[in-house]
Amino acid sequence: TEMPALTKREVGEVVSGFKLAREEYIPDVSSTARLWVHEKTGTELLSLTAADENKTFGAVLRTTPSDSSGVPHILEHSVLCGSRKYPCKEPFVELIKSSLNTFLNAMTYPDKTCYPVASCNLQDFYNLVDVYMDAVFHPRLTPDTLRQEGHHFEVDDVDGPVTIKGVVYNEMKGAYSDPERCLGEHSMRSLFPDTTYGVESGGHPRNIPDLTWEQFEGFHKTYYHPSNARLWFYGDDAEEMRLAKADEFLSEFERSDEAAALSKVPLQEPWSEPRDFEFGYDAGADGDISKKYMATLNWMLPPIDQVTPTELLAYGVLGHVLLSNSGSPLYKALIDSQIGEDLVGSGLETDLRQMLFSVGLKGMAEDGADKMKALVIEFFENVVSSGLPKEVVESSLNTIEFGLRENNTGRFPKGLSLMLRAMSTWLHDADPLVGLKFEEPLRDLKERLASGETIFEDLIKTQILENTHCSFVRLVPDKEFAAKEESAEKARIDSAMKGLSVSEKKELVEMTQRLKEKQAAPDSPEALASVPCLTKADLPLKSKTVPFDAIVVGSSTLVHHPQPTNGVVYLDMAFDFRNLPARILPLVSLFSSCLSELGTNKEDFVSLQQRVGRDTGGIRASDSIGQNYDVLGRGRTTADIWIRSKAMAAQVPQLLGIIRDMVTEVKWDNKERFMQLVTEEKAAVESSIAPSGHQYAMARLASKFRSSGWANEQCGGLSYLFFLRELTKRVESDWDSVLADLKTIQKLVLSSAGLKMNVTTGSDDYRTVGPLVKQFIADLPAGSLFGFERWVEENPAYSVTNEGIIVPTQVNYVGKAANLLDLGYKPNGASLLAVKHLGTSYLWDTIRVQGGAYGAFSRLDNINGNFTFLSYRDPSVNKTIDAFDKTSEFLRNIELTEEELTKATIGMIGEMDSYSLPDSKGFNSFQRFLINYTDEDRQRVRDEVLSAGVAEFRKLGEALAEVKDKGSVVVVGSEESLKKAKEGGLDMTFQRVF
Repeated sequence: TEMPALTKREVGEVVSGFKLAREEYIPDVSSTARLWVHEKTGTELLSLTAADENKTFGAVLRTTPSDSSGVPHILEHSVLCGSRKYPCKEPFVELIKSSLNTFLNAMTYPDKTCYPVASCNLQDFYNLVDVYMDAVFHPRLTPDTLRQEGHHFEVDDVDGPVTIKGVVYNEMKGAYSDPERCLGEHSMRSLFPDTTYGVESGGHPRNIPDLTWEQFEGFHKTYYHPSNARLWFYGDDAEEMRLAKADEFLSEFERSDEAAALSKVPLQEPWSEPRDFEFGYDAGADGDISKKYMATLNWMLPPIDQVTPTELLAYGVLGHVLLSNSGSPLYKALIDSQIGEDLVGSGLETDLRQMLFSVGLKGMAEDGADKMKALVIEFFENVVSSGLPKEVVESSLNTIEFGLRENNTGRFPKGLSLMLRAMSTWLHDADPLVGLKFEEPLRDLKERLASGETIFEDLIKTQILENTHCSFVRLVPDKEFAAKEESAEKARIDSAMKGLSVSEKKELVEMTQRLKEKQAAPDSPEALASVPCLTKADLPLKSKTVPFDAIVVGSSTLVHHPQPTNGVVYLDMAFDFRNLPARILPLVSLFSSCLSELGTNKEDFVSLQQRVGRDTGGIRASDSIGQNYDVLGRGRTTADIWIRSKAMAAQVPQLLGIIRDMVTEVKWDNKERFMQLVTEEKAAVESSIAPSGHQYAMARLASKFRSSGWANEQCGGLSYLFFLRELTKRVESDWDSVLADLKTIQKLVLSSAGLKMNVTTGSDDYRTVGPLVKQFIADLPAGSLFGFERWVEENPAYSVTNEGIIVPTQVNYVGKAANLLDLGYKPNGASLLAVKHLGTSYLWDTIRVQGGAYGAFSRLDNINGNFTFLSYRDPSVNKTIDAFDKTSEFLRNIELTEEELTKATIGMIGEMDSYSLPDSKGFNSFQRFLINYTDEDRQRVRDEVLSAGVAEFRKLGEALAEVKDKGSVVVVGSEESLKKAKEGGLDMTFQRVF
């Protein structure tokens, strides 16, 4: 895209009520930045004009709570529940349904609340901006909004049970079921007892019910004033439109100095000596807890608004040097010590006014914390006396520089990434452009390092070893933790109910009933019509296609996607592993990690990773299992080990040399290092189950219908965890057989037979790169795609029983699924549209709004036919399954106006046309090529979406009636909630994870 025209302005000039305070072209991000100040309110607006069609807006408030009631977080949810101009129940949901947004969300941080939107369509973009500005400055807040999004006592009957419900209440119960998140929270809060960082801005379940309506409303009046807001625009739209739109909302307010003064983040006074802290956590009521201790060491660093740009970059590089990968010196020292199973701690944190550094271990014995502390201090003392290895620093510097120049933010809009970078200083009234510039600090840092200055060693000496503002936080496993929390919640309910008269209890019952009726009542057509929306005429009828060339090279396939990548070459390789025996299938994930983590016959893994950092933009290996596209849904299973990499065109020879070593030269007989990898992987999987229970439930459900789902669960679900636990024993007792299995995978998989390679780069660079890639293929072992016991030819035993997966958590993840093809229904584009509509209507209303779960959604895989219901951080089980089962009734009786159908269609097309950067365009097209999903198939699905009517929604409803009767259920939750669900009539077998 060409740089958009920008009207010449002088500093001091006034446009739409805004005075220009500063203008600067920033070559580092190819943008012209202008800082404007609204004359009437003092609101600052940073306007970046760039050749980027993905336009981004953000309204950011400095929100600094004084307690852990979660008021900023509950407000972040609540302001999106209707506003002055848009009086429907949830304009946010209407926008999800009916906009072409490339980003639409809101985020609460410890010191700010952000409301960002993005879209490539100009009209759509300004529709989103208008709804968000009205939501932020004119929300329709009522006590019922606080009850729904925050907390309320739910009582259906005067003598019936009483529960505490609320979307954020359940969200944070889920968040506090994740021990690592708890440790991170305690680590940060421990350092800042006297500032806003000493409380939980998201809200602690113990404190959320303390929030009163007066506090809630007062917080909005104080902190959501334009004088306390910072506005951000980025992209190729006209600056005059930005200023006019902002002034439209700001001009009715007067300046308030109180808001900005109250919200300032004060500096934490430094301590004269370190402090120790200890907290308990829920490690499950059963099982061995002797190796479940965790701890971090945390240091408060200087304020971000009081360091130079070079110093700020130096902190970032040092954090990367110490902890960015398993070969980093501090990371390696901690793992090699065998004191714990895996690292915890955020490393360097620059998102607060006063930065911090945090590092620690989990999976330790009771005496491990003190050993970890001693080891970290000793490590830093050695660095100061001996210095950091030059190769490590060089590798980290190249990786950071590559990332800054590439500026690849994936699906996250670039403008939003830049907004958050600017906000790190701007929020604290310092220069907002510091975070957007890197060329000068990078040059300065490199020159100072080249002159022999010991920058990093000096930082460690002054900011770590001589820094007395240090906290030592231990997290101790407590088998009684869940019972204590439950009893505290019960005591709170009993105490509140004890003093109530019968008439007051009746009032609570009536309030519960009234809230439910309000939540269930549909919006009026007038309220819905207020939310701006595009028309079908605004939608492109044709799918966007991505051109490519594919050729056969020997027994491999080579694809080139010509894309404007600014000299970066993106290289993807897919090695087919369908020819492995089923018994070694679960080893594939670890095998992929080993390619970069075990070292080679030429160098150890530390040197290998330094080489990757120094000579490339990154290499990573992973595995994926899926299914080919076939109109009958019976496509063959696909299974690949992926090696994805990137480098500048001139670095491609080095890149291919490193990958060649990883594929052919791995030193497999490094038993000690392999055991470290197994231990880390086991710890990582164990700690991901409580916060991501829905993903494990979904994988377990998918394993019941197709061999691809079964294999995925073997390689990454609960079955994989049980495999890892056995593998730790097997490495000790029978290492030779493990080694033989690893070598079998290498021999059967890492060859040119069936290899698929993709190169995404400009045509000019491909002329040089193409021959190098062809030579790489020719140099690979020949191999064969036909093993003797191909797992894809075995029929796994599918289990259709309902399962309850017991884990230590305060919330549930409920799933129900069936395969629609097996039930005689053939999904199409209209089915996908109906499923998307379910997620923003019936499921959202019944399970989130009325049920209090943090999330509820359905998924239809139109390639294999799997249909899945899921809930996330859910207080219920049986009620949720009942809601799932009533979905068929909802769809069979659905009535949609032409406007509602149009809105749903727009949202669906927006999802199908999601914004991609050049590398993603190439990779996504390559993935479609691999499963035979052609542009014709995509266009057919698009046509089905565009022509869908109510009849297709009802047809899906008929199919879901079968899911109700024949679907399988998997619930991940606590033992108590699963037992209650079974007593409530849900027939299931239990499996305990811990």
